[in-house]
Amino acid sequence: MNDANCDFSPMRQRLKEDMRQVITTLQDNLEAMDDEDYCLLGNIEKVKDRFVHIEMKAATFYLNCYLSPFTDKYPELSRCLQNMSNSRHGGLIVITREDSLDSFIQPGISIGAELTHSLLESIFFPGNPLHDGAVIVRLNQIDSAANVLPLSDRYTGDKKLGTRHRAALGLSERCDALVLVVSEETGKVSFALNGELYPITAP
Repeated sequence: MNDANCDFSPMRQRLKEDMRQVITTLQDNLEAMDDEDYCLLGNIEKVKDRFVHIEMKAATFYLNCYLSPFTDKYPELSRCLQNMSNSRHGGLIVITREDSLDSFIQPGISIGAELTHSLLESIFFPGNPLHDGAVIVRLNQIDSAANVLPLSDRYTGDKKLGTRHRAALGLSERCDALVLVVSEETGKVSFALNGELYPITAP
């Protein structure tokens, strides 16, 4: 396994550059406000969009950090997420870390195969009997599919969150698993960790 040193230097450098650009933009707007004719409203949306972009890049960076000690298959996972996002095929992938999941999930169908993007994509292909549940990944293997995860109680009334996202949050509230989610409606990719949901950029 890779060391958990989070040394993804190019990604870290791009993130720092984006932050510097936002700081420069904010400083420019602050100075421009001395002009009585200057209207900040037109630039607020632009700054907000930049912050959202940075948030997604930061989440992508830390996802790499969180995954690297527990699986060497990030390139396969990344390709799978990209393809599923483009096709808008919903998915729910649990990366097992240190905690046991046995007491939190209803077990599905044993797979016991090496993790590849093509196998993951075929599991979540619409119409496949296994595509509705969660896939459990242990180290570099797909352990099982069609697992049922506990739903989060915190977001019961939130119509923006579908069952997959509530399941991802529900498991991450109970253990240290990292849960990847692809939205069937939008194709957006997120991950849940410690009861929080983070959007990520297209891998």
